Amino acid sequence: MKRIGVLTSGGDAPGMNACIRAVVRTGISLDMEVFGIKRGYEGLMSGELEQLQSTSVSDIIQRGGTILKTARSEKFMTPGGFEMALNVIKTYRLDGLVIIGGNGSLTGAITLADAGVPVIGLPGTIDNDLPFTDETIGFTTAVNTVLSAISNIRDTSDAHERTTVIEVMGRECGDIAIMAGLTGGAEIILVPEEPLDIDRVCRILLDGKNRGKNSSIIIKAEGVDIASVKLDEVIEERTGLETKVVILGYIQRGGSPIARDRMIASAMGNEAVKLLNDGKKNKAIGIIGDKIAVHDLKRAMQMEKKPLTELHELAYTLSK
Repeated sequence: MKRIGVLTSGGDAPGMNACIRAVVRTGISLDMEVFGIKRGYEGLMSGELEQLQSTSVSDIIQRGGTILKTARSEKFMTPGGFEMALNVIKTYRLDGLVIIGGNGSLTGAITLADAGVPVIGLPGTIDNDLPFTDETIGFTTAVNTVLSAISNIRDTSDAHERTTVIEVMGRECGDIAIMAGLTGGAEIILVPEEPLDIDRVCRILLDGKNRGKNSSIIIKAEGVDIASVKLDEVIEERTGLETKVVILGYIQRGGSPIARDRMIASAMGNEAVKLLNDGKKNKAIGIIGDKIAVHDLKRAMQMEKKPLTELHELAYTLSK
């Protein structure tokens, strides 16, 4: 294993740079040449590769985003686009790839593995929606960002004696909503894994009002089957409570990664390169508890993601 490539794909996540840094410096320590691939699979197809030195990744561990940039690519999944990617891998004589990204990115990694390219997949996404790891790179930082926003919004919500719906990311996975809602003291948490019970929502709000609550916070994952701007209308109509909507959007992806994300990203990046160096390939690396966990890539992506049901119930118990 003499030459490897590293790319980041899909949505950016705090900690991706820490992971890139670990891949580069571990590779160099094992006498490898490490090539950074710009703009994910788009850059792989177009040959946007640059050999990285130890100094190339200096002063990046604390930065959000990704120095390699990122993109989503439908073209890569076409026969023509995929062939272009394989030709670039052959041209640069890459012996293996480290791919950092979410569900779509690691699905692309499986396609490369099936074509004979040794790959290691690392879970880089704030959504925490990958089944083979307790935490994805960037998730904990995103939760802290949301938590900070909840604290600020709660002050205003209380001052105006209103209910505020805060929409967070999570199209299919409500982990951000549950973790931030629990630690932020939200009265209601709505996630895509559970059907929306609008009667229960209104009942909780009215019960709170009758107990003397001046304001309430609802955390809603974006994948819940009602638009946030529609939800506030329904709540106002049914309860008479003034309700506003705050959509946090991309603020959740940015910012300096917290210590936990820097640590797991560094550990995963280091392990990925060591696996390739040892002749291991087509693996997915996760964190189970506080330990690195290595899975077969295909089997890892076929696992079932379990919702945080117990934490969701705890949040409701403690919010009363």
